Amino acid sequence: MTCGDSRCKREWHRKRCAEWNRKNADYFRSNYLQKKLDALPERGTRGFSARFHSGLPREKVQEVIGIKHLVIMEYLVQLLWRRFQEVISVKVAVRTG
Repeated sequence: MTCGDSRCKREWHRKRCAEWNRKNADYFRSNYLQKKLDALPERGTRGFSARFHSGLPREKVQEVIGIKHLVIMEYLVQLLWRRFQEVISVKVAVRTG
């Protein structure tokens, strides 16, 4: 329930969306990866951009393991990196000494 004010409505909507996203995180994870894989070109890397830059020679890695495997590996690295950041931020926040 809200008071009817537009700010209250927006805040209520924001909280409900955040709750739904928290409960349905797996839905977005699986859809994101599938969409990324579906958008890949049949051959080559045209239209493919990475969000994680490891410093490794991308063309050589892709040549050895293939573009789909590379996309999956980059996605897993992103998930691990986010989780690592969450754990570190919690530990830093708890430490009071």
